Amino acid sequence: MSKNTPFRYDYVGSFLRPETLKRARRDFEEGKISKEELTKVEDDAILDLVEKQKKAGYHVITDGEFRRATWHLDFMWGFNGVGHEPTKTGLPFHGEAAMIDDTYLTGKISVDQHPFVEHFKFVKALEDENTVAKQTIPAPAQFLEQFIMPMYIQNTNKYYPDVEELAEDIANGYKKVIRDLYDAGCRNIQLDDCSWGMCVDPHATAIFGTDEAGLQKIMEQLLAINNRAIEGAPEDLVINTHVCRGNFHSTYASSGAYDRVAEALFARENVSAYYLEFDDARSGGFEPLKSVSGDKKVVLGLITTKSPKLEDKEDVIKRIHEAAKYVPLDRLYLSPQCGFASCEIGNKLTEEEQWKKLALVKEIAEEVWGEEK
Repeated sequence: MSKNTPFRYDYVGSFLRPETLKRARRDFEEGKISKEELTKVEDDAILDLVEKQKKAGYHVITDGEFRRATWHLDFMWGFNGVGHEPTKTGLPFHGEAAMIDDTYLTGKISVDQHPFVEHFKFVKALEDENTVAKQTIPAPAQFLEQFIMPMYIQNTNKYYPDVEELAEDIANGYKKVIRDLYDAGCRNIQLDDCSWGMCVDPHATAIFGTDEAGLQKIMEQLLAINNRAIEGAPEDLVINTHVCRGNFHSTYASSGAYDRVAEALFARENVSAYYLEFDDARSGGFEPLKSVSGDKKVVLGLITTKSPKLEDKEDVIKRIHEAAKYVPLDRLYLSPQCGFASCEIGNKLTEEEQWKKLALVKEIAEEVWGEEK
């Protein structure tokens, strides 16, 4: 068995938080328990989760992002120069506002000892001969996008009137975190990235406050910062990416096929594999996959985490073979389209339904490709 992601049956990384963990986090925020007591609850929940991941027959283990409130902002809060506060309005998702903290710059970007490195060490210690730990972090492009969006750019300009300087500081911070994760034994990193999902939306120019030419420039900036951050990474470190259109409480932020970003993202981003949403019509068809360059792999997110309804196995298998018209079958893999709980609130399904989804992913993958060797 290869010890590198992706595996034929895989998952993005986040899992539904158990109620004990949610309650402990509320108690900590209200001052009822100490940080040490919260950490103990987190540790116990992660130990239980990893045991379930192994029992389900998966070869990748994660902490389910159980130590985070959100998939991306907690990582940013680990950098110097980043502040946050409870939001009053949230972010506009389809039918519901995502009530996650407003996050903004308070100074120049740098990083000392990022807490996610210690988080990874805890999961690394749980590896065995059949499993490998994967660390998920937001992509550098996601970090940059956070601070150049129209609602934050005026504040950002106080510290970085030149976007290139901001991008350089972010990329340098990532280089340090990636090196620290590597030194902690990490060999599989996943860069989670909604920035490309925003770029494909029909209203992308309005979202970014620009015109079509400006959007093309932004896409080049997103591509450049991702490549800059991972440039020079150790050869035996696998860096993949997951592209998302938003995943909050079973709703989404953007829609659109991959066509607009394929030439930049699929052809020129220097990652080993793409975990891609293909769970409904919002994602478009498979044709843009013809732009995937070299021997890069594609993980088809054909099983949705937004609904408890199980997909029809034969329909999924049919779609895998449709995708194989553009990327050879031996470079295709299968997973859910996103995590089950990108934010602490989680999607609208039960833990039992979550594991049924993953059982289906494994069953389909073994039927299409055979058992993992």
